[in-house]
Formats: sequence, structure tokens, C-alpha cells
Amino acid sequence: MRVVIAGSSGSIGTALVAALRRDGHEVVRLVRRPAAARDEFSWDPIRAQVPERALRGSDAAINLCGAGVGRRRWNGSYKQELRDSRLTPTDVLATAVAAAGVPTLINASGVHYYGGATGDRIVTETSPAGTGFLGTLCRDWEAATRPADDAGVRVVHLRSALVLSRHGGLLKLLEPLYWLGLGGRLGSGRQYVPWISLADEIGAITFALHNDTLRGPVNLAGPAPVTNAEFSRALARALHRPAPLVVPSTALHLLIGEFAEEAILHGPRAIPTALEDAGYPFEHRTIGQALAAIFGD
Repeated sequence: MRVVIAGSSGSIGTALVAALRRDGHEVVRLVRRPAAARDEFSWDPIRAQVPERALRGSDAAINLCGAGVGRRRWNGSYKQELRDSRLTPTDVLATAVAAAGVPTLINASGVHYYGGATGDRIVTETSPAGTGFLGTLCRDWEAATRPADDAGVRVVHLRSALVLSRHGGLLKLLEPLYWLGLGGRLGSGRQYVPWISLADEIGAITFALHNDTLRGPVNLAGPAPVTNAEFSRALARALHRPAPLVVPSTALHLLIGEFAEEAILHGPRAIPTALEDAGYPFEHRTIGQALAAIFGD
């Protein structure tokens, strides 16, 4: 297959490019700087410019663009950046995919589509959108693929959970704290932490690429969601370190602000119904399995 990827420089994009190439696929990368390699094409989503040659003859496009939601403390300007970095590239790429006749568009989204006020209730791909900034962001992000939907393109929305990798994301921040004996639960610990291993994130995207029955929302989350307290204990076991601390919710609000309320102190109990119904074979079905594989236990 010939696969075009936007947003290939992050940890997920880098791993996905490597996996697709190992499987013998041709990968074309859309970059926002001058193209510097044979597999690169420069594009400018702000000016709605996508080289037609990049998409010509392609079997699928994968869009992973988006600034990191936890990279900075939220304020008005950064929240606008989070929206602009997702909605504009998605609309531009979806329009270009439709015009070029690319049959499949796989577009990033997030499991916080469901919001954080779901409590213990299990949420699946048929559950309604939540409220709050992240719920609205994910809803609008998915809606930005409409030009491709309207053209009959098979569109898959990757509602990704927290991706577990030692080299990026939350684990990269938490590991040194646990080694210092500063690990522990956050807030009440009863909130759910939707998670997926990097191996299964890449495996599920590749599975969706090849499985024409998958379309619309697909939860990329491990099949056994855990609470924050359970996650903290599992991480402590994987690192053979104690996790005695409790970080009060008030402290998290002071340190992190609105992001703490939306993404740390609340989380959906999301399960991957669409993937399991389609027969995806999870490599890591439990948090213990995922963390043991990551930390070499």
C-alpha cells in the first residue's frame, strides 16, 4: 500500500512509519518545512496547500497532527492553538483526500471525546460526546473530516487513550518520580485512566488501515481500563518502587490548572468495542502486561 502520513514526527508517528515500512508499505510523509528527503512532500495547511503528487495513487492517508494537550498550562491562546493545530489540518487534508480520490482517511481523535463526567459507567463508540473543552475539541476535530465523509471516503476516527511508552508522554514524566519514591495516586484515585500500549496503538492503526469494515469512531484503549489508584499501584510494581504519596486535587489544580480537571482528575471508562468486534488481537490486554513489557520485567 501507499500511505500518506501527516504528523509523522511525534512518538506515535515515528513508530507508525517504521512499522509500515517493516511491513513493506510505501510511506509518504507530509511535512511543514521544505522537503528534505525523497519520501517527503511539503504542505501548508494554513494556506490549504497539499501537493497533488503526494496523494496521487495513494491507498490511504493518516492524520496525526495536533499540539500536545498537556505540553503547556492551558490559557486562552494555548487552547486556541490546540484547536487550530487539529481542526485546520484535518479539514485541509480531508478536502484534498476527497479531491484526489484516496479511499481511506484515518484521523486522530481522543478518548476524552466522551468527557470526564462518566464516572464508573462504561463508554463505547456509541456513547454520546461529553462536555468541557476536550469533549468539544474532539467532537469538532472529528467533524472536520466531513469533506472526506461527504465524498464517500472511509473515515476512521482514532479515539486514542493515554499511550504508554517509556520514551514519551505520561510515563516519561512519572518514571523518575517513582524512582525517587514520589509516586502515588492523584486526587481520589477513583477516576479512570484509559490507556493503551504503544505497541497496540500502532497495531490498532495498522489493523484499521487494512480492515475495511472499520469506519467511524474506534476506541484505541486497552480492554481492561483501570482507576488512577490501580494504575499507580501497577506502575509501582513494574518499577519495584513504593508509591506512598497522594497528590490532592487542590494541589493539581494549582500546579496544572484546567487540564488537571479535564484529563487527570476525570477520565472515561472506555472500552474498545469496535476493535474487539472486528477481531483485533491485543498484545497487552491488562495494565500489568503493558507495563511489564515496557519496563522489561
